[in-house]
Amino acid sequence: MSIDKILVAILSLAGMAFTYWFFLMKKEGEAVVVNTNSVDITVMGGYSPEVISIPKGKTTTLNFIRKDPSSCLEEVVLPDFKIRKYLPLNETTPIQVTPKESGTFEIVCGMNMFHGKIIVK
Repeated sequence: MSIDKILVAILSLAGMAFTYWFFLMKKEGEAVVVNTNSVDITVMGGYSPEVISIPKGKTTTLNFIRKDPSSCLEEVVLPDFKIRKYLPLNETTPIQVTPKESGTFEIVCGMNMFHGKIIVK
């Protein structure tokens, strides 16, 4: 085996290991329990906090603050609440939700690449 074939094999294995780690080994953030009627969510390479827990039947305001200039994150979608909103850069965009049932609901970007969760208890 020549040196170039060995190098390609090693880099291929490293690439597969990185891909596995990046997509499958990511730890989900701990749920931030919201005891007030609003929560600030920073949009920078994803959503922070990534998981929030809110009470059922109580109106909660999600304040999205977009810091990332990426076009993917310029829109937030809450499909279960039928909400789609444009997020201007470096501005706060409030979105009010009143969950009527318990469960886990998604927060996604406009291109469905970045995800977050709302846990309703």
